[in-house]
Parts: sequence; structure tokens; C-alpha cells
Amino acid sequence: MPSDTGSEYGNEGYDEELEAIRRRKLAELQRRIEEEKQRRQMIDAALRKILTPEARERLNNLRLVKPELAEMLEQQLIALAQSGRVKIPITDEFLKRLLSEIYEQTHREPRIEFKRK
Repeated sequence: MPSDTGSEYGNEGYDEELEAIRRRKLAELQRRIEEEKQRRQMIDAALRKILTPEARERLNNLRLVKPELAEMLEQQLIALAQSGRVKIPITDEFLKRLLSEIYEQTHREPRIEFKRK
């Protein structure tokens, strides 16, 4: 009767190698998660320093709806603050104006054109 250990079929080395690969992949994934957590904490700390609570709340709401836009905006806000090009703390009103400008630059009205033969 065959056993479930795999040794009867010569799969023991294969199983050990597969398990080693799984452990390496898991360790890599855990490392990436930890790095992302640290990066996120640094960004949040910077935003706490440069945004008013209302502006931070608006940015968090935006992150729920459009995470890519929120991330881009966070990077821009941090860069603007570091370069001294904006007055700190950044208010909710300033953030609304900035979002409005971004929307106007990126949003295009759909246009329907009729081609006549």
C-alpha cells in the first residue's frame, strides 16, 4: 500500500524544494508588506504635519473613491510643502481648489461627432 510521504515515489526532495520555494515567497511577501506599511506611515506622518484635519479627512475620502488620484495628490502635496511653495498647514479650501484644477485638466467632456457621407 503506498504511503502519503512521497518517499516511495522519489518525491521527497521535490516536496522539500517546493516547501523551500513557498517559504522564500512568503518571506518576500511579508517583507514587501512591511516596507509598504512603513512607507504608508511616513506619508501619513508627513500629511499630518502639512494638512489641516478637514483637508486630511477630504483626502481620506478621496482615497476610498479614487486611490490612484489620492496617492498622486499626496506625493504632490508633500513635494509642494517640502519645497516651500505652499503655505502650511494646507487647508481644505486649498485642497478643494487643487482638486478642481486637476479635474479641469484631466476631465474631457464626451463628444459625439457625426460624419456624413
